[in-house]
Amino acid sequence: MAEADDLVAVEEVLQQLERISFVAHRDARTALPAIRPFGAATTRDWIETARDLFQHDRESGKSFMRHSERLAEHTGAVEPWTAQSREFLQWVNSNYALEGFLAQADRVWSAWGEAGEREWFAIGLRWCGRSLADARAFFETPFDRLDGGKGPAGLRTLIEPAERLYDERGLALDSYLAGAPMARNLVGDAGLLNWARRGADLLAAGRARGEAYFRMESEEGMKLLLEALPGYRARTHGRFLQLLLRAWLGAEIPLADGNWKPGEGRPMLETDGRRLYLPAVFGGRDEAIVAVEHGAAHLAFDSYAREHIEALFRRAGTEHPPLDDQSRITWRPLFAPFGERLFRFQILFDLAEDLRVNLRIARRIPGFLNRLLRVAAAHPVPDGPAGRYYRFALEAHRAVLAASRDRVAGTAAAADSPESEGGLDLRLRRMLEPDATVIDAWEAAERLFEDPAFPEIAIDQRKEAYLPGLSLNAARPVYPQRLRDGDLSDFRDVGDAYEEHRFVREKQEEAPEQTPEGAQKDPDADIQLPREETSGSGGRIGVGIPQPAQVAKRGVAWQPRTGGIAYPEWDYREQRMISDWVNLNERVLDEQDAGAAETILAEHAATLKRLTRGLEMQRPTRMAPLRRQLDGDELDMESVTDFVADKRAGLSPKAFIYRRRTVQHRDTAVLLLADMSTSIMARHPGGEGKIVERVRSGMMLFAEAIDRIGDPFAISGFASRQRDQVHYYWLKDFREPLDDTVRGRIAGISGRLASRMGAAIRHSSRAMRRVASQHRLLLILSDGRPADYDDGGDPRYLHEDTRMAMKEALDAGVHPFCITLDPSGRDYLPAIFGPGHYTIIDHVDELPRRLPEIYLRLRR
Repeated sequence: MAEADDLVAVEEVLQQLERISFVAHRDARTALPAIRPFGAATTRDWIETARDLFQHDRESGKSFMRHSERLAEHTGAVEPWTAQSREFLQWVNSNYALEGFLAQADRVWSAWGEAGEREWFAIGLRWCGRSLADARAFFETPFDRLDGGKGPAGLRTLIEPAERLYDERGLALDSYLAGAPMARNLVGDAGLLNWARRGADLLAAGRARGEAYFRMESEEGMKLLLEALPGYRARTHGRFLQLLLRAWLGAEIPLADGNWKPGEGRPMLETDGRRLYLPAVFGGRDEAIVAVEHGAAHLAFDSYAREHIEALFRRAGTEHPPLDDQSRITWRPLFAPFGERLFRFQILFDLAEDLRVNLRIARRIPGFLNRLLRVAAAHPVPDGPAGRYYRFALEAHRAVLAASRDRVAGTAAAADSPESEGGLDLRLRRMLEPDATVIDAWEAAERLFEDPAFPEIAIDQRKEAYLPGLSLNAARPVYPQRLRDGDLSDFRDVGDAYEEHRFVREKQEEAPEQTPEGAQKDPDADIQLPREETSGSGGRIGVGIPQPAQVAKRGVAWQPRTGGIAYPEWDYREQRMISDWVNLNERVLDEQDAGAAETILAEHAATLKRLTRGLEMQRPTRMAPLRRQLDGDELDMESVTDFVADKRAGLSPKAFIYRRRTVQHRDTAVLLLADMSTSIMARHPGGEGKIVERVRSGMMLFAEAIDRIGDPFAISGFASRQRDQVHYYWLKDFREPLDDTVRGRIAGISGRLASRMGAAIRHSSRAMRRVASQHRLLLILSDGRPADYDDGGDPRYLHEDTRMAMKEALDAGVHPFCITLDPSGRDYLPAIFGPGHYTIIDHVDELPRRLPEIYLRLRR
């Protein structure tokens, strides 16, 4: 009787579905033959679930019915996944998550068993309770990508950091899963939490930037992953590789970071004719050496010579090679006539050209071919079409090496032997000639291209066809070169990122006037908001960036900036300088407040009067002798003795034999660099006004004091928003007088954004090169530690870069000294500036008086 009741109930539900929807009734009848063998009760439960899901959400019901036939067949059951599907009735708009679950449930069952499928479903169901978007991401991500080949245990280790950071930081699973499986393959289970936590920090600063991190589309994300890659790190050993090139080729060819990412096939070196772009890692030391020497050989032996490339384009029917926006030659038109078979021809062309330059470089570098073949022999021969090309290239290089050994031994040269097993292919013989060019390599490739023994190859298999250390020769557009024939003595990087820039004032004077409608009050790219939001309410002393809530709504994805000045930055984790990493823009600060300047001077008139007495003592008054002069008041007896001795020795010395007494000035120049991050807008600890008011007063008294001494001085400020938006503001240049305009700028400063101090110190050191003073002092006024939005939550990163910038300044003859308002400065300033190169002002109110006094003390 119970079975009969179930069958009747099934027919009643079918009639309900027919009244509700033709599609639902049709899909239910289509799936029922696969469900009925499991019994009437199971069939009744299934069809009632289908009806309830359809009434809850039409798409959910249709998905359930359309997947049911396959699920029943593959799992051999109906009740488990039917009961699991009913759980989705708890939420509205859960159809996407349900669709993802139904699409994979049977495959999870087959791979992990029923218990593993239940655990997979339970994890996804928990995320349904948190966010349906996250649950959809979980169920739609292929389960075998989530487990990393470790089954349910691998799934747990992948999801655990996401659940922890969801509770701590609100991290969304759909953001996390975009890159977590790849990240785990590179950093391991232990490093996954640290990787995800850094991404959560970036999400707090800007959603687009954080999501780019998780999608592996940002340099921040890739940088952390590349640190964990096994292999030989070319960045760490860059100087060694450059020394090899200098020793063998007599040129220091610039090495730069390539854009290779994990998952993009074998890492390869690339070149644009000016630099060698290295991937993050090579398979080993020998492979890296081969790659760098081989890449340099292409530059030395005219693979990119303008004359030869133009000849190739003339063969293709184009008189002049097409150029991109940077005047580089693009190779694509040469390969385009080969259509879908262009990858096959490109590999054959590279094979012939690589053989040509390898033979030339082998004559210059002993053991080069031996090293190349040793690396290739240790590398497994790839499967499929790529293996045919790989073996052909390997045999060609072995034949050349054997022939060279025969010539050394005095036996018959293989160059005159017919094509035979172990000998060089006749179509490549021209590559042995010393006068062979890239044009000959092209012609050899055309002959090889006609051979059907070389199979067609897909783009994703292309990189595997090359021997280790060799690479795609036309991967990048190239700057055309002159004919060198092995001579790199005058090779230089024409696109040097450190070329001098003119002072920003000259650019502003040349800029056309704008209409009032087109004028921009604040041309900074980071300040496109009302004035009060730019200044902000400030953080607290010691914190260099605003609170995340103040910037989250302004977060944008990182975009490379142009028009600024490129500076390097020190990465302590890799122990190397990253070239062109920071983009700095300088301009004259246009905010002015003349009324506030007068108020500051009036309020501190007594302090300035007291300082004046100390200033008078700094003025030079006593007469001091100048020795070895051409004329003067009296003879310099020591110089006379030297002059007579030189004359007796037969020399022709000049008569610098007089001494003159004059007033001696201490030749000192100073630049005051102020941290203008948001934290200076914090409230005064005593509740009266803001920190910025004391900063303005201190800088005003500093300017007045130095002006009365007569020393050359400048005042600037800096703020930043990530590495591509470092802003350097001139309040007073060395060439400007201290006038009302400068005083108005000082009185008008306000806090904004973060404090990337290393770049500001490097730019200040460069600015001080314009000053001819013997002593150059850089005073850094800060209220907190260096910090920025993109430091990934690693406070040490910008600390170490600032320390390196300080060392660079000392090497350039500039003496940095830090004055901080941060009481916790004792924790980090000794490591950055060293003992005796910083001071802490515990009470903010003392800043106006202490700032000029500190300079006067350092000046002595």
